[in-house]
Amino acid sequence: MKPFVLLATRAEDGPAEEEYELFLRHAGLAERDLLRLRLERDRMPALDLDGISGIFVGGGPYNASDEPALKSSVQRRVEAEFAALLTEVTARDTPFLGACYGIGTLGAHIGATIDRRYGEPISVTEVSLTEAGRVDPLLAGVPNAFSAFVGHKEAISALPANATLLASSERCPVQMFRVGRNVYATQFHPELDLAGILTRIDAYRHHGYFEPHEFQATIDAVHRAPVTEAGAVLRNFVARYAR
Repeated sequence: MKPFVLLATRAEDGPAEEEYELFLRHAGLAERDLLRLRLERDRMPALDLDGISGIFVGGGPYNASDEPALKSSVQRRVEAEFAALLTEVTARDTPFLGACYGIGTLGAHIGATIDRRYGEPISVTEVSLTEAGRVDPLLAGVPNAFSAFVGHKEAISALPANATLLASSERCPVQMFRVGRNVYATQFHPELDLAGILTRIDAYRHHGYFEPHEFQATIDAVHRAPVTEAGAVLRNFVARYAR
């Protein structure tokens, strides 16, 4: 099988390692089948899209809607690399699944409106499939409404006409969309389980996702409902595109 690639941007080693392990586990891949590139540390190499099965993008600290002056040189470099990659990915309709930060990269590339109107605190939310989502192969076997982990400062408030909305939630209108037939992004985290979200709550407690006095309330929020179905998106992606 040609490998999949995970494009990651987490600078903290603990959450970065756990993110890779979570993608492996929930996608059902062995390490030899998922090549990870840490873009916060190294430049993105030229990717041979004919030599891979598909691309995953994990979450991370960058916000596409931040003012350019607030973006670090590393973030600006990463955004430029994603812009170049996504030009090729969308032109060729290469299998791509961006989660959380990945929805920002793809959304910015296709001209979606990204702002802070629909940010969600770290929590469990109920995601509902649209009519198009109910028949999309990446959501096969997923209930029409399911629980997922979220936590983001920005979100897409409007999609361009060439994007297909697949899932929404009460607080965030764009939870998943598709461009073409094979290019996807989710606002929710399909890779996360309870242990993983607890790791991130601790690691990012001083990154502005919640106030210090809200730490325990945030812990309680992710215990509110079991999250069991969201990982099917990763498994379906691998099953559909492994080659």
